[in-house]
Amino acid sequence: MSLWSRIGNVFRGDKVNREIQEEFEAHMEEAIAAGRDPEEARRAFGSMMQQREKSHTIRVAAWFENFVQDTAYGVRSMLRSKALTAVALLSLALGIGANTAIFSLLDAVLLRSLPVKDPQRLMMLGGKEWDNGISDEYGKTTLYSYPFYRQFQKRNSVFSDTAAIFSMQNNVHGFIGNQIASVPMKVQLISGTYFPTLGVEPAMGRMLTDADDSSEGDHPVAVISDAWWKHAMGKDPAVLGRTLKLGDTIFTIVGVAPAEFFGTSVGEAPDIWVPLSMIQSVPPHFAGYTDNSYESLWIIGRMKPGVTQEQATANTDILFRQILLGETNRKPTQRELNNLNNTHMQLTSMATGISSLRRQFSEPLQLLMGIVALVLLIACTNIANLLLARATARARELAVRQALGARRARIIRQLLTESLILALTGGALGVVFAMAASRLLLRMVSTGPEITPLNLGLNTTVLLFTLGITVATALLFGTIPAFRATRMQLTETLKEGRGMVKGSTKNLLARTMVVLQVALSLVLVVGASLFLRSLINLTNVDTGFNRENVLWLAIDPSSVGYKEDDPRLKTMFQEIEARVSALPGVRAASFSDFVFHEGSWNDWITVPGMPINYDANVRHNVVGNGYFATMQIPLVAGRFLGPQDTANSQHVAVINEYMAKTLFPAGSPIGKSYHMGGSDNPLVQVIGIVKNVKYSDMDERPTFIDYVSYVQRPSGYLGDFTVRYTGDFHAAADAVQKTIHSVDRSLPISFVTTLDKQVALSMTNQRVVAQLSIFFGLLAVFLSCIGIYGLMSYIVSQRTNEIGIRMALGARQSNVRWLVLREIAVMVLIGIAIGVPATLAGGQLVAHMLFGLQNNDPLSIAVAVGVLLAVGLIAGYFPARRASRVDPMVALRYE
Repeated sequence: MSLWSRIGNVFRGDKVNREIQEEFEAHMEEAIAAGRDPEEARRAFGSMMQQREKSHTIRVAAWFENFVQDTAYGVRSMLRSKALTAVALLSLALGIGANTAIFSLLDAVLLRSLPVKDPQRLMMLGGKEWDNGISDEYGKTTLYSYPFYRQFQKRNSVFSDTAAIFSMQNNVHGFIGNQIASVPMKVQLISGTYFPTLGVEPAMGRMLTDADDSSEGDHPVAVISDAWWKHAMGKDPAVLGRTLKLGDTIFTIVGVAPAEFFGTSVGEAPDIWVPLSMIQSVPPHFAGYTDNSYESLWIIGRMKPGVTQEQATANTDILFRQILLGETNRKPTQRELNNLNNTHMQLTSMATGISSLRRQFSEPLQLLMGIVALVLLIACTNIANLLLARATARARELAVRQALGARRARIIRQLLTESLILALTGGALGVVFAMAASRLLLRMVSTGPEITPLNLGLNTTVLLFTLGITVATALLFGTIPAFRATRMQLTETLKEGRGMVKGSTKNLLARTMVVLQVALSLVLVVGASLFLRSLINLTNVDTGFNRENVLWLAIDPSSVGYKEDDPRLKTMFQEIEARVSALPGVRAASFSDFVFHEGSWNDWITVPGMPINYDANVRHNVVGNGYFATMQIPLVAGRFLGPQDTANSQHVAVINEYMAKTLFPAGSPIGKSYHMGGSDNPLVQVIGIVKNVKYSDMDERPTFIDYVSYVQRPSGYLGDFTVRYTGDFHAAADAVQKTIHSVDRSLPISFVTTLDKQVALSMTNQRVVAQLSIFFGLLAVFLSCIGIYGLMSYIVSQRTNEIGIRMALGARQSNVRWLVLREIAVMVLIGIAIGVPATLAGGQLVAHMLFGLQNNDPLSIAVAVGVLLAVGLIAGYFPARRASRVDPMVALRYE
């Protein structure tokens, strides 16, 4: 028989079976005609079913035909048990969908490689604790100057290509062509070697090259992202050569990046890439192109073939010191030289890029993966219990099949195929659930007003993960019921037509699974309670300022031509503050560098008469005179900033209590002075002390903060505008924006929100963990509830005879109900007894993620125990009630 004929047999199974049957009967007739006894001949050939299965081995893919038959039979079987199938599919869809959704987020944030050429060969200078911003700290191994980058590019011997990336994304407002209205743009400043180092080819035009980064201010060219080309430029096919106006400079678009490329920072997809040579032309007009002390760049490199990470690290460590010590226009102090001698360069893999999301969500995502794995395990035990109960109803069917000659292995394979069908259907539904849940997850983890640019769509990795857990799930919940269902006494089962397991072991496995469900549910419910209470504690923290009824928005003066030292800025700020403060319902208004959870400008200070603490970084905030009234930060001593503090008067500052008590001599620091940085900087006099406030996060410890006037110290960051208002937010927001534009119609305004929402965004991490752990904890309880209900319903049906006898002998309905509920209570209590130690042990892993309570919090454990007891008894009440209404005569007649 040819190969194609054998393969064709798979798809004409019924015809082949008829042919086999005809051949078998022909052999039988020949044997009888030859004088053999018919019974002896039949025994010799075996039963028709056995002969058919043996004959199937002639086909090249007989297993496939069997699988198709098993599948068809399994589908029909599941359709006969619609309620069980629906419950199983719902449990699987939720369990597999939750795992897929969380894994897709974890994959996007932690695991997925950059869409570049051979990402495993890319390295970043510095350790895993990278920084972003601008620094002048000598010997820093996380940020570098442009001159350092160029020296490193020329002198290193381990990287075939190197590139520099400005460590902050410039969020500006620019103009497309001759359009009148400005549009927001996310601009990433890069060296000309960026795209060649990554091996990224253009979708249109060309990418930036080293020639575009050869001299400062001479290369106004840009490459735009595919996403921005589509939504901002309408996918214009003539995009090459079009212009963008950033600040006062016209840039020409020379290329469009490929659709899959989002940059090297996960979750921060730029719209536009511009060469570092144009750094002063892009708002907010940073400098530092030729300054050794202007450290603001990340440096990445592609290792040469054959070079290991250890070799690259050794070479880079030596070169790092040589370049710094060779800088002739920078004289390090002895302290800086000592620090350099103790500093060693590390290299970090850039295969998965840089990500602030990874810092924030790495641990929570791993925790959530553990939680959803437990939920899936509960779902599996639940379905296994349902299948065990279903196997009892099918006992007679399976016994008949074995009596007719079906091997036990064949029936086990049939039952496992049914489990696989169930799992695959549940997995398909789970993928649909995961796709919807992924969009919700993306909104939940977004830490700003815009949705974080992450691709959580299905890819090969996610689909393989889903397929893997689907098959594992099928084996997990299908194996034990399949083996138990086929372990029977044929004669007894055919005679009775019911239960397969007798004696004290009856239902022991099912009860064990319910106990396991309760124990796992307790772990999840206690965890949910802990994270919820931790979030509540965090929300109720005293911030030191009044976050209610404060409007917050951002303006971008640098995008419309204002420079940091522009004298018009101070006048414009003061005029806006005065006009907005005069609006009805407005109590105070002020500009500032920072408000809350926005980063900071840090530096050490020098206090005459005190030893210098270089580790005590002070967070400087440049503010308007109305800032303290707007934020309602209480004054402890001295006075606030006022109109008497002019550009020509003594420079002054207001400091917080922690700074006053820690960095100044004993006694009041009012009237004392200090230098921001070294003693070569001007003295600043302390005029007031205010209450400590939270600056970056709600759980931060007290930190050093001072406030200086923007009149005395211009700042390139100044653009936050806060307004304390009464009444309706939307009315106040409209009035404030109109007033700002009455001063300068060109000022771009963005991120109009409230300070309360900004505070809430700072707790995104904790909120995501609390909300998802609550959802999965409730899901676990729901699945356990179904498991208890299903088990007790099955047990009641099996004990109909016993219950009938009890009631015939005088047992009251309440006695019967208690009989059932007592059994439930025992299982739940055993599950709790196992779950409490497991909870205490697991709590050690999350103790550092809690705020204001311990991982062994008695209240959380007590609440979880109470919830599970109540849910268990409620789930068992209905079977108990049904048992108490059994008619003794009907029950005895039934038995």
